[in-house]
Amino acid sequence: MVRPEISLALPPSTRIVEYARAAEQLGYHRVWVYDSPALYGDIWIALARIAEATQRIGVGTGVAIPSLRHPLVTASAIASVEDLAPGRLVAAFGTGFTGRKAMGKPAMKWADVATYVRQLRGLLAGEVVEIEDVPCQMMHAAGWAPPRPITTPLWLAPSGPKGHVTAQELDVAGVIVPMVPEPHQRAGRPTALLTHGTIVRPGEDHTTPRLVGAAGPWFATLSFHGLWDMSPDLIEQVPGGTVWRDAMLAARPPEQRHLAVHEGHITVITERDHPAVAAAGPAILSTGWTGDAATVATRIHEAGESGITEIVYAPAAPDVIDELEAFMSAASGGHSHHGVTHLG
Repeated sequence: MVRPEISLALPPSTRIVEYARAAEQLGYHRVWVYDSPALYGDIWIALARIAEATQRIGVGTGVAIPSLRHPLVTASAIASVEDLAPGRLVAAFGTGFTGRKAMGKPAMKWADVATYVRQLRGLLAGEVVEIEDVPCQMMHAAGWAPPRPITTPLWLAPSGPKGHVTAQELDVAGVIVPMVPEPHQRAGRPTALLTHGTIVRPGEDHTTPRLVGAAGPWFATLSFHGLWDMSPDLIEQVPGGTVWRDAMLAARPPEQRHLAVHEGHITVITERDHPAVAAAGPAILSTGWTGDAATVATRIHEAGESGITEIVYAPAAPDVIDELEAFMSAASGGHSHHGVTHLG
């Protein structure tokens, strides 16, 4: 068993270049970038900034939402990043559950995602592709894009049976997933496991401000934001759920409720979320891989034995670089050999 590569996932922000440079120094494999225009900056601008500011680290869409861009727009964006960082880009696509929900829309159908990926493949290969009943093609001359074919690996982000079936039908280059796939869903392709949480330091508990700031945003995202979208009737059963629901319902009129649900998603504990996170108490310690360094190292080992080839750590804390240092140290068994220069 080979230890999985260690990568990170971040939202596009004003500091993303600083974080990417730090991750490169620490030995992270790749930076995956979120695509949620109602909540964060633009994914392709962020990827281009990272590509120009770093030397080695890979970059990836984690994950791009097809419905937000015409396939030719995405093909041109891929070409632009390939010009900046040849061979370092992976483009993964999903149904856009959060990104679309934050705009008041349901997630895409997997059949539509599959059509998009097929069209994109054709465009990157230099083919004439019919899109919305109109022939399209990458017509970029030399100097405006790399020559076709452009061989950027195309991945999917399945979270259920339909997504995994689609990945198999398309024979994508890899998948990024929120949980270890079942044996029948694996096809020997690279598999990146998205995880989150924080390394618990000695003496910390659920009242420690640093730990609350690091674990709280993800706890709120999964226990409140995500559950409301999927099974709102279950909110009352979650620690702090009633507190959050009452505050959210009071925050906006019904037609604007989707705006209230996702504020601060994965990034910060909002003023509305904070009382609910506090009411949850010790439950926030169950967030993702929150635990001491030895526990996290064991989980990485177990993931590797399950066929995971890449761990994608998504920190959510005021001090992202501190979280990246702690996670990489745990992944390396406490023997990280990389130093980080904090950049302003």
